[in-house]
Amino acid sequence: MSNLTDQQQDRELQVPSLNSPQMRRILASSFIGSAIEFYDFILYATAASLVFNKVFFVNLIPGVALFASFATLAVGYLARPLGGIVFGHFGDKVGRKGVLITSMVMMGGASTIIGLLPPTAQVGMVAPIALILLRILQGLAVGGEWGGAMLMALEHAPKERRGFAASFANMGGPAGAVLATLAVSAVSLLPNDVFLSWGWRIPFILSVLLVGIGLIIRLKVAESPLFLALEDKAEEKKTPIMQVLTQYPKSVLRGTLVGMSSYTVQGLMTVWAISYVVEDMGMDRTAVLNIKAVGATLTVVGIWFAARYSDKLGRRPVMLVGIAAGALAALPIMWLLQLGALWAFAIALFVANGLIQAFIFGPFGAFTAELFPTRIRYTGASLVYQLSSTVGAGFTPMIVAALVLLGGGSLWLVGIVWAATFVIAALAMRNVKEGKDADLMAEQM
Repeated sequence: MSNLTDQQQDRELQVPSLNSPQMRRILASSFIGSAIEFYDFILYATAASLVFNKVFFVNLIPGVALFASFATLAVGYLARPLGGIVFGHFGDKVGRKGVLITSMVMMGGASTIIGLLPPTAQVGMVAPIALILLRILQGLAVGGEWGGAMLMALEHAPKERRGFAASFANMGGPAGAVLATLAVSAVSLLPNDVFLSWGWRIPFILSVLLVGIGLIIRLKVAESPLFLALEDKAEEKKTPIMQVLTQYPKSVLRGTLVGMSSYTVQGLMTVWAISYVVEDMGMDRTAVLNIKAVGATLTVVGIWFAARYSDKLGRRPVMLVGIAAGALAALPIMWLLQLGALWAFAIALFVANGLIQAFIFGPFGAFTAELFPTRIRYTGASLVYQLSSTVGAGFTPMIVAALVLLGGGSLWLVGIVWAATFVIAALAMRNVKEGKDADLMAEQM
């Protein structure tokens, strides 16, 4: 009895504020771990825009080669919901911490091997097939990372700071994008033939060092107190994914439709638009990548503000600001891209990332977590998040490429479709209950 009391007291001490040593370690783990995972994932997206069509899809018409490169990008996004289900299952059944360590090792290993993969000119079709398989591993890994990193922070945090705590995993994503973009930007200064031969490989191989740093931090983090409290009840644990789909189908659908608006911004502006302004508009590759890095930095700042205000005002009103801004700015952003000027591209990207995406994405971690009870929260939140990313970002580059062709090279049709995704997100948000004041401990009873 005394041992049980001691355990309960220890767990209570883990949730006092965001300023305790344990909580700072948890937030750092959430941020850094997510940053490392998304460094690898976004690194692939950047390389898909600039490199893979020339290294792994040779002897194809340029447009077809780029489409094939983007298709491998989409494969990774398709694997993300499966990763969310698989890792979420074990995260809800056996704990958050071990799953997070596994996902990080898997992602780092896949990225390092990509950096060592020989080109198609040397090994033929083995190269693109291996690239696709490694991309699937990346998708599975990142599918399990976000939900665990977000929940470790949220479930340790006091109720009035949950939105801000959960946002550390969200801030880690664009921070990883900054690292990935700057890494590619640095090696892009090499002569073009050197860059395409081996320069692009350096950022991928460096992933193994980042993963080592992340593991050192993550291994020191305590398990989620809400999960441990649920585990103490010793109740029968049913298959989490079946509970999510049968008991909370509306939450999955609404959460996905809301989240896909943010990810459409990411897929359009940080993947397709990079290729568009470099290949079609002739902008300097290094300058474009540096602008992308600044845009990702602004996203981190925007997420920080949006998450903090979501703890005061609620998740819904803050996210609706980003959704409304996205619907209104869609066509003007397309117009800026078509100007073909570096300054216009910078304005378009900064508005899209720093305002629209950040205000939707900042509260999104807490928003998704508060849709589900503790016993299935890892699976439910991960499924919503990863479905959002697959629908919103995974296919966006290919869809946009097709819309540009249908529009005769004009981007007006892209703007209309993009605005429509924000309208759909706003409609989906209407019937979602505000969760900032929800008692997550009570929901598990």
